[in-house]
Amino acid sequence: MKELGHCDATELASMVREKEVSPTELLDLALESAQEAQGELNCFSSFFEDAARKQIKDGLPEGPFTGVPFAVKDLGARLKGQPITSGSRAFKGTIADMDAELVKRQREAGLVIFGQTTSPEFGLTTSTESALYGQTRNPWNTEHTSGGSSGGASACVASGVIPMAHASDGGGSIRIPAACTGLVGLKPSRGRVPMGPPLSENWFGLSTNHCVARSVRDSATLLDVTHGQEPGARYIAPPPENSFLSAVEREPGPLKIAVWNTAPNGVKPDKDAKAGLDATMKLLGALGHHVEEAGPVLDGEALGKGMMIMVSSFMASVADERAAHFGRQVGEEDFEPVSLRFIELGRQIPMSELVKTNNAFMEAAWQMETFMDEGGYDLILAPTLSRAPVKLGVLGLDPPDFDQYGVDISSFAAWCPVFNQTGWPAISLPLHWTDDGLPLGMMFGARLGKEELLYSIAGQIERAQPWADKRPPVWVG
Repeated sequence: MKELGHCDATELASMVREKEVSPTELLDLALESAQEAQGELNCFSSFFEDAARKQIKDGLPEGPFTGVPFAVKDLGARLKGQPITSGSRAFKGTIADMDAELVKRQREAGLVIFGQTTSPEFGLTTSTESALYGQTRNPWNTEHTSGGSSGGASACVASGVIPMAHASDGGGSIRIPAACTGLVGLKPSRGRVPMGPPLSENWFGLSTNHCVARSVRDSATLLDVTHGQEPGARYIAPPPENSFLSAVEREPGPLKIAVWNTAPNGVKPDKDAKAGLDATMKLLGALGHHVEEAGPVLDGEALGKGMMIMVSSFMASVADERAAHFGRQVGEEDFEPVSLRFIELGRQIPMSELVKTNNAFMEAAWQMETFMDEGGYDLILAPTLSRAPVKLGVLGLDPPDFDQYGVDISSFAAWCPVFNQTGWPAISLPLHWTDDGLPLGMMFGARLGKEELLYSIAGQIERAQPWADKRPPVWVG
């Protein structure tokens, strides 16, 4: 049998069906690798071994991933009876009282959930570092970030523990970790994947769930079995014409692709990101696509301010809930310094600012659509990151210099948030490595509901320039 880390989830499931390996054997291998990765990378917040073994003992449903080990993120994916802290000391010891709808669908697909991966406090930064769990390290270079906020997921998948893991994305938190660790990371359209119950959206609809994976087909197959309206949802993404997996296998035909060189806030790619962008453009040309440098004109200041206002109002609400729960005011023993600044700001924001924020996001969606229509573009290409994965400590939530932290975080992945603000899907693909050996992903964005087109171009690129055999220095699979 191949080592666990050398197979994608689709192949592992096939091996289970052919009785080449049992779900219990796969779970044992995953737990062994997870313990090794935890010592090297600190990527897990909890393990659910007993629950996973019971899941197997009770009988697994027939699905595309029957018997494949899987981990969920400690943010937005509740398992009844298991911890859910959102990476925050304010929620240490909190136990979920119900299963998330997404978790139900993951189990129905046959996935065996054995662990929970780390997240920074409430996903508030683009590096997975927290006062509760410490720093999660990148398997390509342990001095650097594995991205955030799904950095635990990306570290465990990239190091070979499992072939894919749950991730969530409110401003880049699937795509950024994928870009930092050499993985595939698709952020679905707003309303595509369940978020609750009881709440069917988070961050006013900006956040969504899916996964980080080593293969495009795993990402597509998981979306096939998890997408669809959840109970209580007030909106739903446009239904796909066919399966997402069939899109991976289908050639996209010649496309017109806009290469977006300058982010809404004025950030440009550094030499490493530019090298990756140039190489991707050359590859696309060789595949028969027309690429040209062009980008939408957006109000970057309004979008940046809107993101700050939205996050701050959310954190103020979280703090109020915790204060009521504790029967006291919350403080630095509960929340990290950046979080406390968000909370303070959120308590001062006039209600009218939330309306302005929502208006700015809707206007950006209209401007993006207009840009695509007028230029006749099918897709947008941009670097997922403006520079290679930064060292740990730069983007943590307890910075020595708040002003510098603001500059660093707003420039690190400046193209990512607009796809949350507009609700459009986007995918980061592992298409570039720096001279220092660090991954630096490239991102494709499409109109609302067009995940099939993203999977089609991703499948074509994966066949033309495979990345499956690339292994980081910390490899436990």
